[in-house]
Order: sequence, then C-alpha cells, then structure tokens
Amino acid sequence: MTTAHASQPLVGIIMGSQSDWATMQHAADTLQALGVPFEAEVVSAHRTPDKLFRYAETARERGIAVIIAGAGGAAHLPGMCASKTSLPVLGVPVQSQALNGLDSLLSIVQMPAGVPVGTLAIGKAGAVNAALLATQIIAGAHPRFVEAIETFRQQQTEKVLASPVPGVQA
Repeated sequence: MTTAHASQPLVGIIMGSQSDWATMQHAADTLQALGVPFEAEVVSAHRTPDKLFRYAETARERGIAVIIAGAGGAAHLPGMCASKTSLPVLGVPVQSQALNGLDSLLSIVQMPAGVPVGTLAIGKAGAVNAALLATQIIAGAHPRFVEAIETFRQQQTEKVLASPVPGVQA
C-alpha cells in the first residue's frame, strides 16, 4: 500500500491492475497538490476479491472517508467496492483498448438502485475530478481543505484569464 503523506490517509485510491496507474496517478497527483493524505493500491475485483472485500469493509475504521476506484473493461471494482462499504465511492472509468473506455463508463455508471457509485469522466479528466470531488466531500469534516479547493479554482481562473486568445500565452 502506498501512502502519500505521513498523516492518516483520508482518501483511498484503488485500481484493478497496475496498468490503471497511468490514469489513477492523476488522482494521486491532484490529492497531493491539494495536501490531502491518501493511500493507493491495486485491488482487483476479479483476481483478488477477498482483498477487495477486506479493503472496503475496513476502510472506515482505518480513517478513509472517500474511496476513488478506477477500473477498465468490465470495470466491476467501483460497484463491488460500493457494495461492501457505506463510504462514498467515486468511479473512474479507465480508457480501454477495446471500446476506448465506453465499456468501462457504462459498467460503472449502470449501478442498480441502492448501491450508488459517483461516476466521473473516462480517463485523466475523471481521475482529476474524482480527486477534487473527494476533497470537497472531506472538506465538510476537515475544513482545512476548503482553502485548498478555493485556491485551486482561483488558479484555474487566473490561468484562463492570463491567456484569453487561443494559441497566445500572456
């Protein structure tokens, strides 16, 4: 298990395979930039189901407040994780070779009523937004992260205003 900060992780990032890290690293990088402590680990719904169940069932008692689950293809990881915890689970569809991530998106977003998974965009944008959304969720109980989110948004605004003409950097 990789832990980004010395303090207690508040967000868990899980993914179905090592290859998913190329996408999920964007969630980790965003959380790190916001100062949010997190852990990251490969937890496969299909190859290590017992590990997945243990992870989901013990996350709250370990201090995790939100789980970001990235998966490609059949993409059962976010839904199976959500079925074993009452914590918010944010699903990130990883872009697949077969259907360019559409299969992953549909697999994650089509959860039955009663087992919610907040589903984000396919790929990097989804991973970044999952980290931002996780930070907004934990900011209710940890107000120190409100400033980090507001600063991030202000920096985005300033970046756009600094270069209003396409192709011309100010």
